[in-house]
Amino acid sequence: MGRIQQLSKHLINQIAAGEVIERPASVVKELVENSVDAGSKKISVEITNECRNIRVADNGSGIHPDDIILAFSKHATSKIQKDEDLFDIHTLGFRGEALSSIIAISKLTCTTRTKEYDTGVKVTCQESEVAQIPTGCAVGTIMEVKDLFYNIPARLKFLRKSDTEFSYIQELIQSIALAHPEVSFELKKNGKIVLSTSGSGNLLQTVRELFSNAVSSNLKEVIKIDKLSNLKISGYVSTPDFTRSSKKDFYIYINSRTVKCPIFQKAIDIAYKNLIANGKYPFVILNLELPPSDVDVNVHPAKKEVRYKNTNQIFNFIIAGIRSGLMNSQEYSLQEEQKNQYEMLKVINDNKMQTYNGSNYDNKIASFPDKKNDNVFVNEEDDSLYVANKTPIINISQNKSEIHQQKFLDPIQNNNIEEDENIIGQYKNTYILIEKPDGLEIVDQHIAQERYIYEQLLDKKEIISQILFVSDVLEISASESEILKENIDKFEKFGFGIDFLSDREIIFRKIPQILSKVNPKDILSDILDNIEGNINGLEEKILRTTACKASVKAGEKLNMWQMQEIIKKWRTTKLPYTCPHGRPITHTIAHKDIAAFFERNK
Repeated sequence: MGRIQQLSKHLINQIAAGEVIERPASVVKELVENSVDAGSKKISVEITNECRNIRVADNGSGIHPDDIILAFSKHATSKIQKDEDLFDIHTLGFRGEALSSIIAISKLTCTTRTKEYDTGVKVTCQESEVAQIPTGCAVGTIMEVKDLFYNIPARLKFLRKSDTEFSYIQELIQSIALAHPEVSFELKKNGKIVLSTSGSGNLLQTVRELFSNAVSSNLKEVIKIDKLSNLKISGYVSTPDFTRSSKKDFYIYINSRTVKCPIFQKAIDIAYKNLIANGKYPFVILNLELPPSDVDVNVHPAKKEVRYKNTNQIFNFIIAGIRSGLMNSQEYSLQEEQKNQYEMLKVINDNKMQTYNGSNYDNKIASFPDKKNDNVFVNEEDDSLYVANKTPIINISQNKSEIHQQKFLDPIQNNNIEEDENIIGQYKNTYILIEKPDGLEIVDQHIAQERYIYEQLLDKKEIISQILFVSDVLEISASESEILKENIDKFEKFGFGIDFLSDREIIFRKIPQILSKVNPKDILSDILDNIEGNINGLEEKILRTTACKASVKAGEKLNMWQMQEIIKKWRTTKLPYTCPHGRPITHTIAHKDIAAFFERNK
């Protein structure tokens, strides 16, 4: 081993830059966030030279001429002054690392002016050396980065194709623009405008500008405030019948900062549980506002990981906000929040768990939460959540029937529940056709009734059973026998009475009354098939199967009264978008589209 020597300032900056600047999108992120922190109302980003040349111009406050040299020094910032400020961060940047890192791996020119001065300053930076001259310019700042990674050929080799690198930049600008609809953003690639927003301050308008009317028209507004805890969650989430194939469209923010938080993501998953099909995900734009002292953003150089002071409270608050938005109601009961805790945390015997605090790991035994500051764990294999303590399990079952009941507006019609539907008839004895003022609504009769029955079963204090005087003997496997024996009380809770004749033979002595016309063998078979060796959520699977089996079938002819009853009851459901398995219930063909096909709109 050689002798120890002090590294040069430039080499130190190059090494440090590797943590902050991973790719061209990292440069854009740091510069654009600085522009937002400067109070800019218009930010323009231009990308050229295969994403190695980056120009960011803004009309923000600019940099004071006496501070310009210091701005490019390591750990120099205007955003925090003392130790305590690190726990009260109100800006996107705060470490003072970005500019010093960028000038270590590129050729940078900065032109800036504050409103107090008639002239500005032009600064050139190369090899971590900084020089400045006076210049004329508008109030604001222009950062021009050229030949990114010119002096680090190894980093250049690992960059992806320029189109891929640009897609990262585009996704980044979209994300920042959604967090700041009051700012006008423009993104250019080789002189061509790829993305632009008006800065109207209207988030839904920004969604239309970045995506499409098809996306914005399928969003429900979320706004929930807890004044006591100084919590607020706002934004938009998609209706359960409008889904994506990945979590790419999870735009989640903490105090308007883009984050990747498994706690937040898991809360979204739980809120949409039983509303969307497996492998499908909602479109989500949510900003959680909380006191800066209650969240630590200083976990990772990218500032995307966070830690909460009261994780369980945050988790439940996010779920409550989303569900109240989907239900068009701001009311949310304490019992519902207790149910969230029940759903959020599963007891396991495996001690392989990861504490989500950015980088630390610890092994503890999991149980249900009782205190706000319990340690929350993320399972490394399936990203599920656990809490480490040994407090008693909350008895949720007794509260299920006590959930606060209320009249909901019809989220689909955005109108009061209609007394009489203008039903045209059935199509293929499966779909109910309804004439609406704006078009033709098509409702799947089976899953509409399934949604209604499912919610009724979920809220019932006691499910009425029917005694079976004669029951077929059902043969089951050894593994199925163990599952039934260990969970017999759960079947009993939902109206099923099961007796064992032997280890491999059972009979039903009672079933839910609504299933009186269904073969018990089919019911049990469906439940056991869905379990597939995983008994997690068994109660939920029993509920789903019961609702499905009790509902009118596809292909069953209905009279007008039966159709009216199905539609009327379905309109009263809290979440009328999808069935408990996640399939969409309704689809409307707009009258204007029908007229356009027949050329009646000319």
